[in-house]
Amino acid sequence: MRNLSALIFIIFILLAGASCSKFRRIEKSQDWRVKYEGALHYYDIKEYYKASVLFEQILPIVRGLPEGEKVQFFLAYCQFYDKLYLLASEQFKTFYETYGRSTLAEEARYMYAYSQYASSPKPNLDQTNSINAMAAMQEFLNRFPNSKFKDQAVEVIYTTQAKLEKKGFENAYQYYRMRSYKAAIVSLNNFKNNFPDSHYVEEASYLVVSAEYKLAQQSIYSKQAERYKAVVEHYKEFVDKFPQSKFLRDAEKMYGDSLEKLNKTKNTNT
Repeated sequence: MRNLSALIFIIFILLAGASCSKFRRIEKSQDWRVKYEGALHYYDIKEYYKASVLFEQILPIVRGLPEGEKVQFFLAYCQFYDKLYLLASEQFKTFYETYGRSTLAEEARYMYAYSQYASSPKPNLDQTNSINAMAAMQEFLNRFPNSKFKDQAVEVIYTTQAKLEKKGFENAYQYYRMRSYKAAIVSLNNFKNNFPDSHYVEEASYLVVSAEYKLAQQSIYSKQAERYKAVVEHYKEFVDKFPQSKFLRDAEKMYGDSLEKLNKTKNTNT
């Protein structure tokens, strides 16, 4: 058994060495056609790094030739499959700008946007790429409304929108957690304006009431009446829009206490 394992290992090393040696011979060839055929072979067997090396070497040579279109397109896919998404997006963009009349131009435009989407990070990180991806995908749909990629494009937009909503809500909620209630109120209201249809709007509306209430509690006496009035106003907006909210009971407590505080203030001033 040990001898068999050793034999298999040796065979594997020999095959790997032969494969590497073959690639090096193709890479050093002076004939771009040899590299072209080699790149297509490695692409077909999904060795995308080797394929991309060869495609990149011959790309300047084949521009303007019939092979140039395929080289540019496959190079972009090699980078995409190797998860070099931003590089891939630029390659797909170069393709459709260079070969705008190609039958592959539509797919390249879609893959440009999708590569941007694939490069976008988790919701708690910077979402610049997500915003770019959504804009690019919407532009793609505007240009190709009946595309075979339509359903995937719509899904990307919905998914990206959800990610941006989560990021926007978490940013606003972070101010609330840090007890920066003024900043929380501004940020939560901005979120509601930017994402009026988000499922986070209900909680954001409740948090505005809560932030106004907590801000009033910690305010100096001369500011309290104004801020308790804000609690009352935001509560009314909240209950009108979400009469069955799971946050309603807590909001009612803050509303009732705010009215009580306002009555005391009024009686003190008379």
